Amino acid sequence: MIPIVDAHHHFWDLGRNPYPWLAGEMDPTFRYGDYSAIRRSYLPEDYRRDTARQGVLRTVHMEAEWDVADEVGETRWLHDVQARHGLPTVMVAHARLEGDDVEKVLAGHAAFPAVRGVRQKPAAAPSPGRVVRGAPGSMDDPRWRRGYALLEKYRLSYDLQTPWWHLAEAADLARDFPRTQIIVNHTGLPADRSREGLAEWRRALETVAARPNVAIKISGLGQRDHSWPWDGNRQIVRDTVAIFGVDRCMFASNYPVDRLCASYDTIFGAFRRFVTDRTDADQTKLFHDTAVRVYRMNDVGTPFRFDARD
Repeated sequence: MIPIVDAHHHFWDLGRNPYPWLAGEMDPTFRYGDYSAIRRSYLPEDYRRDTARQGVLRTVHMEAEWDVADEVGETRWLHDVQARHGLPTVMVAHARLEGDDVEKVLAGHAAFPAVRGVRQKPAAAPSPGRVVRGAPGSMDDPRWRRGYALLEKYRLSYDLQTPWWHLAEAADLARDFPRTQIIVNHTGLPADRSREGLAEWRRALETVAARPNVAIKISGLGQRDHSWPWDGNRQIVRDTVAIFGVDRCMFASNYPVDRLCASYDTIFGAFRRFVTDRTDADQTKLFHDTAVRVYRMNDVGTPFRFDARD
């Protein structure tokens, strides 16, 4: 079985750390609808239990919307978790790129050896017909871009979570900052599974994939009704790999968020089935090598090996 790098997962400890979306009022716009089932702590022992049968070797922790009043606090806590539990392998932190203190925040994150990049969800329109280029907080906003320009200085990549109708902006961002790696999150969020919606999603992926400094994570394929549609997801996975190629695609769980829709074994079992016609070398890139390269994992020493007996 080809080993896995899980390129996108989260930990949170609601007993000691501040996560407004998990501890405060429910967010009615959350893309999976009711998420009350994940409003509880999720820590390394929980992740080990969920992943025990899948051969996970290394992981990428994605920022989990910690209270923005102390953005570096999450990074500080995660390095303590890593020291005690051996995971995550590397992490992506949060920074408000339009903030007055953005350079201080980026420098704070970059001082920790396992930080590889940042994520901030830029301002987004609720539907394709309502996109306004240059809106405050968007990828076209000059103030936002001044913060983004600092990523290269601190050797940080950028994880982008945005609906597919903003990927033309992402393509322009990648063109204007060619030395900064962009990683599109959650397959470009193909929530509209109509024929027309998927056609537009594919065109958006083709637009951003034309930029060589853009990669993509195949993840987040659950639906608002908490289903994980096998047939539809199979075609989405195969289309994404065809558009980006195996050298720029990586699989990820988005756990525990996608636990709302499917078990870890269901998700990664499906991913394996969807690409079984690919060569072993291609599959190894999709499940392991691309994430290792994009997130520079070989800079952090020996990979942690999961043991179901722990």
